Amino acid sequence: MKVITEDIIRAELRATKPDVYYIPEGKLLSPAAREYLNQMQVAIDFERNRAANERKAAREKAMEERKPNQSSGPRSGVSGDSEPAVFKPKYVDYETGAGYMEKPEFMTQLFGNKLVDKNNPRIKYRGKLDRLQAEVVNAQCVIDQNSKSELLVKDLDDILDCLRKLMVAEILEQDYTKETIIGLNHAELREHSHNPMKYYKIKQMTLPDHSMGIEYAQLNLIRASIREAELAAVDAFQEGRKVTRVDIIEELNRLSSALHIMMCKYLAGDYKTGPKQY
Repeated sequence: MKVITEDIIRAELRATKPDVYYIPEGKLLSPAAREYLNQMQVAIDFERNRAANERKAAREKAMEERKPNQSSGPRSGVSGDSEPAVFKPKYVDYETGAGYMEKPEFMTQLFGNKLVDKNNPRIKYRGKLDRLQAEVVNAQCVIDQNSKSELLVKDLDDILDCLRKLMVAEILEQDYTKETIIGLNHAELREHSHNPMKYYKIKQMTLPDHSMGIEYAQLNLIRASIREAELAAVDAFQEGRKVTRVDIIEELNRLSSALHIMMCKYLAGDYKTGPKQY
């Protein structure tokens, strides 16, 4: 696919400045070219949309011309002809401000009509969180088919609720607040996670083994995925040495502790499944 560079754009726009730059089929704008068009306040769209856009603009102009003049008198220094319609793109590049009438395949919505590339760190973090929710639901299905432990399903419901609230807090840019997870406050989560022998009679750092059962393996998979999501969150919200969403990263750390506790409770028989101790 041929790339349209900034030099090509500068040469094309040397004698004219269009309202919209239409990208020809089979070609792609370089980031520098896109930024230059943004600086020139030229919207961006695809060539295949040109005819439809021009028809739409013509219809809007005709409708505007048919409207009765609402002004009480002539405007000073302004003719009676309609002013040209301002081009309003449907989507806006979050990083460059460039406008699009159609969402490019390699971009997705960060929030509202703001677009970023699909490999943007915040989109990667959302993907991890989405996968985590799927793993929790899958684990609940496995439990329903095996031990049918209502207590374990209930604790996983709480984990799922946390993950969904984390997703909403990030997308809507709201503060995340939740006082407890699986019935434990933040201090208790840390205490129980660091002292499993005291609370569950289970040795610390018990390594997973296939003999511990499919449900224990499911819990361990969720725990490992939470750790991955925490790393993705650091990439998404780190600006230099500053992290902008400490609340999200802290909650993911607490969720990791909660899953470790659930694994200990499973081995201790608190969910009425599995062996008592390893």
